Amino acid sequence: MKHGLGTFLRKSAISLCLLLCFGKAAAADDSIEYQVKAAFLLNFTKFVEWPADSLGAPGSPITVCILGDDPFGHTLDQIVGGELVNGRKLAVQRIRRTPAPGSCQLLFVSTSEKEIARTLPALGPGVLTVGEGESFLRDGGMIAFTIENRRVRFRINQTAAQRYGLKLSSKLLSLARTVE
Repeated sequence: MKHGLGTFLRKSAISLCLLLCFGKAAAADDSIEYQVKAAFLLNFTKFVEWPADSLGAPGSPITVCILGDDPFGHTLDQIVGGELVNGRKLAVQRIRRTPAPGSCQLLFVSTSEKEIARTLPALGPGVLTVGEGESFLRDGGMIAFTIENRRVRFRINQTAAQRYGLKLSSKLLSLARTVE
């Protein structure tokens, strides 16, 4: 892992500052919430080891896919734009159905998706799955965002990650609210 815990915490602190500075209006709260979540998605990619065959050809990007309604708007594109993870650029795709094997390395599943328990097993190995709420982990997801005291937190289902060939950094695990 090239980027350490300090970088992860700095970027998260910046996002948290945005949340605290601009968190006055309800509409702004949603926008800031998803800015913070977008920063977390970027940082998650830095603390995961994917199986070599799930990343595609050398030089191909790590693709972050959003399945369903996109709560990020242009925020995610702006946050990952120009970033490199292990020498690979990041790309963002918005999709409406289960992605083809190998087309996404990180899949954010929107709350608009109702068939999560059927979608996740169809992804195959090498896809980090991220969603929202406690039920996402019960449905087989790997990382679930939650809101606690107006702060974005995340919980991890390490068993699901291991089942699909992903190794999560101990640094990432230590920052999670809970690890199953």
